[in-house]
Amino acid sequence: MTQEADPSAPISELLDKPRLATQLVDSEEQLKGLLQELKNTKFPIALDAERASGFRYGQRAYLLQIAIKDSKIFLIDPVAPFSSSLWEEFIQAVGSHAWIIHAASQDLPCLTEMNIKPSKILDTEFAARLLGLPRVALGTLTEHYLQLRLAKEHSAVDWSERPLPANWLNYAALDVDVLFDLWEKVEQDLVEKKKEAIALAEFDYLLHPAPKVVKTERWRSMTGLHEVKDQRDLTIAKHLWTAREELAIEKDVAPGRLIPDASIVAAVKEHPLSRSELASLKSFAGRASRTFIDTWWKAIEEGTSTRHLVEVRPKATGIPNHRNWPQKFPKAHARLIASKELVASISAEQEIPQENILNPEALRGICFEPPEELTLDSISESLREKYVRQWQIDLVAAGLVVTLAAEEAPTKEEESEGAV
Repeated sequence: MTQEADPSAPISELLDKPRLATQLVDSEEQLKGLLQELKNTKFPIALDAERASGFRYGQRAYLLQIAIKDSKIFLIDPVAPFSSSLWEEFIQAVGSHAWIIHAASQDLPCLTEMNIKPSKILDTEFAARLLGLPRVALGTLTEHYLQLRLAKEHSAVDWSERPLPANWLNYAALDVDVLFDLWEKVEQDLVEKKKEAIALAEFDYLLHPAPKVVKTERWRSMTGLHEVKDQRDLTIAKHLWTAREELAIEKDVAPGRLIPDASIVAAVKEHPLSRSELASLKSFAGRASRTFIDTWWKAIEEGTSTRHLVEVRPKATGIPNHRNWPQKFPKAHARLIASKELVASISAEQEIPQENILNPEALRGICFEPPEELTLDSISESLREKYVRQWQIDLVAAGLVVTLAAEEAPTKEEESEGAV
């Protein structure tokens, strides 16, 4: 049965232009004006960044949006020819403020690449997760808290284009225009639900995250490569991926815009015997599939002739894949199932998603290799080594001691066998 809309629910108003005045910053005089505004305000600033990752190589930011409370929105062109000294002054000024930002984990890498780092983060998206809201996109939260619908028409455009169209800049300004009001409402919700301390701890963690494991064989992440099982074919796939990567860096183009993963996998599976046969493959598509046919054919030849074949399966690092535990590590699997139930119970009680109660990787780690002596201190220390925050340890540690100990206890069958 279709559920009727609640007639008492507030109707969201369309916000199709920023309420604050906006200014494009692409000259030194304009940047100096922004610097003065940053020095004058004592409030957090609202900040966002636009990338062109679907068009250009890497995660470089091609537009920065900064809103100054009760002032204006500045749209900074980081590609503009600012002097290094003035840009460094800008970096210092921005970094001295707390940032209100939505989904910081998405923007921090490209900002860090420019050496732009905050002194404090107030993340509306992360806070909404901790509040247990089912949908946390900026537009959804703006409707939920402010009864405003954001006009979102240019989310997938090429932000590296110059000059940037006025309607694109209007769209970009909206993303920071609402953040002051949104954070005020979100913060009230955090306080009312006694989650403010948790949120601040998580925001601090965003400033100092756990080091990420660098993938040494990124080519194995190609979509569809799981269909390739032969060692020689996998070697050819690696050579094609490497050729595409080098060309993408040289041309500053997103790799998938040259040839998609599907083209690499198709070329490997079709086994073309010549350059012309490769060019004739309909499945070998992409903007650069024919323009750089010599590049692709050379990669195939090198992959075909090399004696250095890749492994069919990547070398294992860390603990084994948990999907293999039921057959190979049944006790670890039993610990994991029981611990997942514990985390799910705490998640429901706290109204916080399970992955925010305890990172799945940390949970698998402690289930596969629990401390020899299961005590509150040993479990807490093991979790701390996995970069689990103290508020999370306070929620799960005691329960894990009981849960893991119960799974370690011998079954009646094992006790009977031991008595024989």
